[in-house]
Amino acid sequence: MLSNYLKTALRNLLRNKLHATLNLAGLGIGLACGLLIALYIASEMRYDRYHSNADNTWRVTRTFHDQDGSENLHLSAIAPPFGTLLPQHFPEIQQITRVLKNFNAVIRTENNQMFTEQNAFFADENLFKVFTVPMTSGDPETALTAPWQVALSESTARRYFGNNNPMDQILRVDGQFRLKVTGVFRDFPKASHWHPDILFSFASLRDSTVYGVENLQTNFGNNAFYTYFTVGPNFDPEKMAARFPKFLDDVFPAPKHGATTANKPSSWTKLHLQKLTDIHLQSHHDDEIEPGGDLARVRMFGVIALVILLIAGINYINLSTAFSLRRAREIGVRKSTGAQRGQIVAQFLAESLLLSTGASVLGFGLAVMALPLLKKTLGLELAPDLLSLWYVPFVFLGVALATGILAGLYPAIFMSSFRPAAVLKGSSSSAKGGVYLRKALVVFQFGISVALLVGTFIIYRQLHFMQSKSLGLDKERIVTLAQNGALLPKWDAFRAELLNSPYVVKAGRSSRLPSGNLLDYLNGTSVQIGDTMSPLNVTLSMLTVDMDFTGTYQIPLAAGRAFSRDFPTDTTQAWMLNEAAVRAIGWPSAEAAIGKRLIYGGREDCYIVGVLRDFHFESLHKEIIPMIFFIPREQDNLNAISIKIAGDTPAALAHIKQVWETFNPDFPFDYSFLDESYGALYEAEMRQGNLYMVFAGLAILIACLGLFGLATFAAHQRTKEIGIRKVLGASVAGITGLLATDFLKLVLVAIVLATPVAYWMMRAWLADFAYRVDMQWWIFALSGLLAVLVAFLTVSFQSIKAALTNPVESLRSE
Repeated sequence: MLSNYLKTALRNLLRNKLHATLNLAGLGIGLACGLLIALYIASEMRYDRYHSNADNTWRVTRTFHDQDGSENLHLSAIAPPFGTLLPQHFPEIQQITRVLKNFNAVIRTENNQMFTEQNAFFADENLFKVFTVPMTSGDPETALTAPWQVALSESTARRYFGNNNPMDQILRVDGQFRLKVTGVFRDFPKASHWHPDILFSFASLRDSTVYGVENLQTNFGNNAFYTYFTVGPNFDPEKMAARFPKFLDDVFPAPKHGATTANKPSSWTKLHLQKLTDIHLQSHHDDEIEPGGDLARVRMFGVIALVILLIAGINYINLSTAFSLRRAREIGVRKSTGAQRGQIVAQFLAESLLLSTGASVLGFGLAVMALPLLKKTLGLELAPDLLSLWYVPFVFLGVALATGILAGLYPAIFMSSFRPAAVLKGSSSSAKGGVYLRKALVVFQFGISVALLVGTFIIYRQLHFMQSKSLGLDKERIVTLAQNGALLPKWDAFRAELLNSPYVVKAGRSSRLPSGNLLDYLNGTSVQIGDTMSPLNVTLSMLTVDMDFTGTYQIPLAAGRAFSRDFPTDTTQAWMLNEAAVRAIGWPSAEAAIGKRLIYGGREDCYIVGVLRDFHFESLHKEIIPMIFFIPREQDNLNAISIKIAGDTPAALAHIKQVWETFNPDFPFDYSFLDESYGALYEAEMRQGNLYMVFAGLAILIACLGLFGLATFAAHQRTKEIGIRKVLGASVAGITGLLATDFLKLVLVAIVLATPVAYWMMRAWLADFAYRVDMQWWIFALSGLLAVLVAFLTVSFQSIKAALTNPVESLRSE
């Protein structure tokens, strides 16, 4: 019986090639999109789950609060003393480990090769007990226990030593320290929230020339230590979090003027717990080790996958019910010769299953071919290794068959309900019930298409806005370098030599570079209001700069002046603010701030000499925050160099490199361009936007395939009517308009219904940006117009073909 169903199904599919091709293409493309999005979701959801104890591993984070209780900073890292104090006060902690990132570590091998490492960390001896880090050489129990030890990833060991044995080799770090290689570990997998290349032993930090024991035990201000711990299976994070306030009050040093409710540590700082497996998708703090993903984005693409599969299923339902009229007589004959309704349902489901099986093969092939294309064009790697798992093709086939059954069930039931007496007489009344459903499904399809078009336009405009918006500073042709080594005491001579070239315009220094995060601020702020000094309840994020910083970036002044060598006291007694700080303090204008005394971080006899126009130091995701600028007493805090170049870029870089190697030969010339750093801030959104546009285009294509099939069916049903109209003098344009009007009415209804949904959807997406485009009316109008145009072109092709048919051919049987 089953073989008979399949043979009959195959014959019917071959007989109705157009119907079969449209359904096969629609389902195949839909399943390919679904598989690609499923791979994307799987890639995002599996981060950090490879650790053997992932479900019982937690990270401690820290927040800071203003006096009104509002949060002003949330850090993923905490101060070093907590690593020792937490297990003493919380016995449920089984193992705890700390890692500290060593930015721009310069490594020199014994054969004088130099490398600048961005992923070097100090890690304590418990790292291998908390994380699953397979060692290929060395003993995890001893690899990081003693000072001046280092473990390398396999790829780093190959870069340094080739095929030679790296064990016991000596590396020189930052031109000062000699460390011995005591271990080699496998590279962390892609699905990890951090990817260390080098692990220095944490014991090395105890050396006073590196960090010092006293700092490790008492420095509660340096929140740079990422702290993780493991617990047992019955751990209750809420109970531990509830004990954190008392813990903070107990372990912090007592305030100088006595403890009060207002100055208790728990009133201005808090600790929080974060599950290891939640970090990648749900943690977006100011100092993440690496940029993470976005759970909302994953959910959005999950919805898009379901929508695309739904559109493909709707195509199948629409085309099957529409083309069923061609098989009405077949069904009537079957029923009149004794076929049961269940047998007819089984026959049509067999056709659906056969079609969905073919679509699954097509979809799997399209997805496999699309993976390298997506990686090359969009930079998106969708966990291709998952396709090699033995069960994935079977799961995919199961989804395809389920889609085929769900999509084919209604047409099967619908067609099996035909009354044999009616259909054998030529009446189509049995099939009229499907007309309204087809119309509703077309409206639904194109409603989704219109919403996707609106989303595409708004995402494109927002991405363009972020790339082109004026930031309030000049980011073009700025070369950035890290100040290190012997360069610090030679800065003035280094700068003078840089400027001794027509290709270098300005050179300045700062504690952080624009495009980074403003994480630094000091407590104890008071400001002159009238004739008195009043405590300030606003957090001022600080940026230490030199005399040339504002000139290098051409940041305009709102009032006053910039720091200048003409005013020697600027190095010890001058502040600059931005306009946001002036507003936060409450002064009526920038001019009103000039000359006011301000106490900040222990500096008392200092006055505001200038106010800078607001500029976007951080990402456009964040609002411009109050900032204070000053020249630090210790110049080693100015660790970032910015150089404005002009003219021939290669010649400028060659000059800068030559000067660098003259003044700082022990450190490699590693530079970057600031505009590229700003561009990297929106890399995730760019990938998301491009991926969204691809899948939106495919969803619209699938909808058009279905509309094309329905237009073909409508033209076929009205063949005789078209012939009569042509005989009576109707034009090709008139007949085309007649056939297209019915479908365009449905598209217009879809536009009306989709517009508010698209508005709500994109308003939620834009809410993630502090600075965003407006959703103007013309975006919705243009999306609707494009939907009408696409629908008209899709329908018109078949309509014109029908209108050009010789009426003799269509009326011959009459």
